[in-house]
Amino acid sequence: MRKYKIFILSALLAFSCDNNKITISKVEGSPKYENSQLFLNNLNLADESEFLFDVKNYELGAQTKPEFNYSLANSPKGQHIHLIINNEPYSAHYTNKFTKKLNPNSGVILAFLSRSYHESVKNKNAYVFTQYGDGEKIDLDKEYLFYSRPKGTYTGQDTKKLLLDFYLINTSISKEGNKVRATINDEEFLIDDWAPYYIEGLPKGQIKIKLELINSSGELIESPFNPSTRTVILE
Repeated sequence: MRKYKIFILSALLAFSCDNNKITISKVEGSPKYENSQLFLNNLNLADESEFLFDVKNYELGAQTKPEFNYSLANSPKGQHIHLIINNEPYSAHYTNKFTKKLNPNSGVILAFLSRSYHESVKNKNAYVFTQYGDGEKIDLDKEYLFYSRPKGTYTGQDTKKLLLDFYLINTSISKEGNKVRATINDEEFLIDDWAPYYIEGLPKGQIKIKLELINSSGELIESPFNPSTRTVILE
């Protein structure tokens, strides 16, 4: 009888694991930082280009203190700036002055303030959107979607909940208007609220994520960097 019970339990666990469903849910309770500001004071183009930002009402290097018990990947170095060039994976910077190797001809820069657990600060003064160089320019007034998280490789407890986060420029999303379509391992989710989200129920291994800015008819909005695709690893 005991062996029979163990077999049934093992079978149920296997069935449960094989039928995990990917879900997304809104992250709530983060400090708003509504008065935080970010300015690009200077960009010195060179082999290693030097950035100088001005940060107001926001402490780089501090640990964010949310009003919820979260289990998100968190940087021990604290709050920082996410720097994205041409919608490539961001680099994190914990001081207002740093260097980075750039394409020497031209590029599009998006920089925004980030909490220590990599959730972006979404207010109108917390980001910089510009371009540099003498090469081909794009229309910065178009509607843009930039991918932020998840990124890289996750291990241990960090694989349970991943942060899905993106940045919108010159657009909004709503039930009646534009939306973000997130495809996670071939499962589609329509997002109509610009907010951070948990991704749960993911299997181990490679996770493929595509984000698309679409209009009210479900059609892809034509703008540079749309859609965005990434692969992350869960170990």
